[in-house]
Amino acid sequence: MDDVPTRHRLVFAAMKLFGEKGYLSTSVQDILREAGANAGSLYHAFPTKQDVLIAVLDLYRQGIEPMLLQPAWDGMDDPIEKIFALLARYRGMLEATDCLYGCPIGSIALELHEPDPPVRELLSANFSQWVGHVERCLVEAGDRLPADLDRHMVATLVLNVMEGGVMQSRTHRTLDAFDASVAGLRDYLNRLEQAANPGGRPQ
Repeated sequence: MDDVPTRHRLVFAAMKLFGEKGYLSTSVQDILREAGANAGSLYHAFPTKQDVLIAVLDLYRQGIEPMLLQPAWDGMDDPIEKIFALLARYRGMLEATDCLYGCPIGSIALELHEPDPPVRELLSANFSQWVGHVERCLVEAGDRLPADLDRHMVATLVLNVMEGGVMQSRTHRTLDAFDASVAGLRDYLNRLEQAANPGGRPQ
């Protein structure tokens, strides 16, 4: 750990703790203890706890492709199946944690009722980037979907399926709600494909 820059240790420690305990329940002392750093090092890099949060949110934004999308989409070509592979990755995290996993961006957005503008802007950027990647999958699906389909709207729906499924699965401590949400999305997209290709081969 000593060869890892202190700033990086602090950010990764905060990322871990915010995910486990939430932002408000994580103290500066918690971050220092987890990072193995002293207060002087933290305040040199981050004048306030909110500055640590901003760094964490920026790391999530930078990491969406290498940390989330690339592992989920490795070896996949079908753009619609990429969407379900992404959702399956969240399901895997829920399953691995006995339904304790929570989307870190969604959790922070719910926890902070009135986030300051820099925090809100980064939360928004994270959501927008996630939706943008899904929207590109829908665009790549081309004429498999109706030409007049609002692909941005559907991509936003996919985000809501994920966030709502995760939240309900955490609450009920079962994957049933997540699976039901994904099944509903699958049915909707199948119907869209059938509408775009009446009489064609079911996808």
